[in-house]
Amino acid sequence: MPEMSDDQVDLAALLCSRLCHDLLSPVGAMNNGLELLADETDPAMRARCIDLLNESAAAAANKLKFFRLAFGAAGGFGPTVDPTDARAVAQGLVEDARTKLVWDVPEGPLPKAAVKILLNMVLIAREALVRGGTLAVGAESRDGETEIVVRAEGPKLVLDAQVRAALEGGLDPAQIDSRTAAAHMVQTLAQRGGGMVQIAGGSNEPLLMGALIKS
Repeated sequence: MPEMSDDQVDLAALLCSRLCHDLLSPVGAMNNGLELLADETDPAMRARCIDLLNESAAAAANKLKFFRLAFGAAGGFGPTVDPTDARAVAQGLVEDARTKLVWDVPEGPLPKAAVKILLNMVLIAREALVRGGTLAVGAESRDGETEIVVRAEGPKLVLDAQVRAALEGGLDPAQIDSRTAAAHMVQTLAQRGGGMVQIAGGSNEPLLMGALIKS
């Protein structure tokens, strides 16, 4: 196995921090629910506690599945990934009572780097949809290139300035933290793939993110 550079080690550490941060809420909710359940005697309240435990467990599982594919080596060590797997984890992360996922990715394997770029852009777009909305995803491979497009639209949409800078490759590496690590990963994978990242909108208007890599 090739030796990892300091930058790669730092990025891996930041992605781990991001994963742990996102899991704290559902895991903490499960812990609180168990404590309440241990002391609660009212049948209706106990049923409500169990419902909350189920919701928190599902949220934690969905996030783990998503991050395993977006950050990790899920899908094996081959060069491609089945986009059906990406759709399943994206739905688990995105869809709820306020947010809808529109998936327009044809069947057929996609380069692993393209799938990771796609999922990390989904993560960024989902966070920008402060009050929910619609998140549309598209991808296409042809003539040795793969194009990924993610569009987010909702009643309140805010893209963090540091995240935008990381996506555009304009953030000093020393400023990369767990909050901007996903955006930095998108930019890094696009550069390694001989491609680029483009962004439009994102300040209370539809956000459009696109990436192109050579497959």
